Parts: sequence; C-alpha cells; structure tokens
Amino acid sequence: MRNIKITIEYDGSRYKGFQRLNDSENTIQGKIESVLSKMEDEKIEIIGSGRTDMGVHAYNQVANFKTNSNLSIKKINEYLNKYLPEDIVIKKVEEVEDRFHSRYNVKQKVYLYKINNSKTQDVFLRKYSTHIEKSLDIELMKKASEYLVGEHDFTSFASSKSKKKSNVREIYSITINKNKDIIDIFVEGNGFLYNMVRIIVGALIDVGLHKKTPEDVKIMLDKKDRSEASDTAPAKGLYLYSVKY
Repeated sequence: MRNIKITIEYDGSRYKGFQRLNDSENTIQGKIESVLSKMEDEKIEIIGSGRTDMGVHAYNQVANFKTNSNLSIKKINEYLNKYLPEDIVIKKVEEVEDRFHSRYNVKQKVYLYKINNSKTQDVFLRKYSTHIEKSLDIELMKKASEYLVGEHDFTSFASSKSKKKSNVREIYSITINKNKDIIDIFVEGNGFLYNMVRIIVGALIDVGLHKKTPEDVKIMLDKKDRSEASDTAPAKGLYLYSVKY
C-alpha cells in the first residue's frame, strides 16, 4: 500500500467546500476521490490538511491517500489533471512515508484574504475578492493586527459552530499589502478555528473603515465572546495559501 501526497489548487466558487459530506454534494474532495477511484478501480478516500468552506479557494491545499496502484507518480498526476474539472488542478504528486498524515502533521498554515478597494466592482474579480467601495485605512489595520499576533484564546474570533476543545492558537504574523486597489492580507499561524481568518478580516475591515479602533480589537480578543467581535468577512475573498510540515 502506497501513501501519496498531492498539492491541489482550486477555484471554490461553485463548490460546497473542500470536505465531502455525502456522495450527492458537489465538493472538491468528492471530485478528486471520484477520479482516483476510477483510475485503478479501487475505492479511495483522501485526507485534506483541513476544510475550506463553500466559496473558499486554495493555492496549495494538501491531501494524501493510500492506494494499491502501481502507476508512476507522473501517470497519477497526468490522469488526475486529465479527468478533473478545469477549476481543480493537481500541482504536485509525491510518494511519502506511510506515517505521513496531511492533517495531523501540519505545523503551520498561511491564509490569504483579498479585498478589492476600488470605487466600482471589478467583474473579473467579483468571485475572488471582497469589494469594499470606501477607502480603507491600511495603517490603522496594521496597528490593529498587531494585537492578534502571538498565542491567544481566539474564542471571539471563532464561529459559534466551532467544536474545538481549546480555542487557543498562535498567530505568527499578519501582513497587509496594498497594490493599487487590491489589498492582500496574509495570516500565518499554527492552526485556525472555524471561520477564524474571516472574522479577523471582518474586524480589520471595521478598523479600516473607522467603525472601530485598533484598541477595540484587543478588547474583542480579551472578551472571549463571539458576539463581541465583528461580522464574518465573505468566503469568496479567502484562499488557503500554503501548508507547511
């Protein structure tokens, strides 16, 4: 039995998310498993590094699966990209040691959130960024982000649906860049709670619009109460940027 690791890029616009919930749902995992299972006529289940919600994208999602196939790595890669839909691409296929687990072995992840801060919506970016017409104060957003870096209890920044035993996570860095009208927010940490990045971005947007102060973000964090924090930013601006082992 071989253990195969794959790196996946996908446009999540038309999918119910990464994780397969049942065979009738249109998911990234479901599409990949369907192609793999036909490849060697064996039932294959893939394990993702984590879930992404409906409408969320990925540059470098990682998954692994076990197979009895004797096909070469190159052939597996070619087969997947031939039969998967155009909005899912397998960037890399590797054979790894049997103990490798794409979820349990993760050391850190980087998420990217894209904001289109132009006066008018860009029709070509509408599925891949969140449009905010009013100008955002980037310097205030950067100041607010500093309160979130480090190890904290992120209960205020987790969806009420989150079922984790502990809400303590460590954020290594939050980087905010602006190039013309596009704002990129990179959040790097050792793990993330359900909707955590999108709630963080929601808070930073509120600061950028002068609805809240940077100090308000620290208060949100200290309250450890989801109702005290900002709204969740839309899914379409979020990307799983990289997974590190």
